[in-house]
Amino acid sequence: MIEFGHGTHIGLRREHNEDTYYADADIGLWLVADGMGGHAHGEVASALARDAVVREVGSGGTLAHAVQSADADILQLSGRRSEALPMGTTIVALHVSGAEYEACWVGDSRIYLWDGGLKQISQDHSYVQELIKQGAITQEQARTHPHRNVVTQALGVTDPQSLRVETLRGKFTPGMQVLLCSDGLTEEVDDRQISAILAREDLSAQECVDHLILAALDGGGSDNVTAVLVRNR
Repeated sequence: MIEFGHGTHIGLRREHNEDTYYADADIGLWLVADGMGGHAHGEVASALARDAVVREVGSGGTLAHAVQSADADILQLSGRRSEALPMGTTIVALHVSGAEYEACWVGDSRIYLWDGGLKQISQDHSYVQELIKQGAITQEQARTHPHRNVVTQALGVTDPQSLRVETLRGKFTPGMQVLLCSDGLTEEVDDRQISAILAREDLSAQECVDHLILAALDGGGSDNVTAVLVRNR
């Protein structure tokens, strides 16, 4: 049995919420999209991505194809706009079918898997992640790096020929939890804190999400924060 919780908050320093999310157990689809490009750009891009993925998955398409379609939709609208500012979005998405799951991501929003312990199963498409791979900085240094919010991949921004839509498949067994979140959460709440909240068996999925968002606000709330938690009971 699937149980899920979801929520978003504008944060404490932003005037608009450019995050978008979707949660629907009927089609087994959950996603978080973190828009960029400023008001009327980022929130449009993230909403376009959401709508495209829902449309394509609802029609029987794969998650990877759905995300490619989202990129095309954003680029098409961007081409019709006269403003110089591009609009783009990161995305993380989960599709559950029977006992199988497919996860997909572009950008630095994250997907975590809880199965008695916490593991980040997405890999950030970010400048600091490239530095970590090169051994130039540590994970801990990345948390405070001045360029930690620079993404290297995003829908609507990255050249379509260079876009890396990454996917991961696996079994979604009883007891597992999958957390999808924007970087507004992980900027303020470290993996240790996230793990401690997901480990609490006295909390429902919705209560876990509420606790995560409150922790991000307590940490400073420097960005929009969005979280979706999916549990296999």
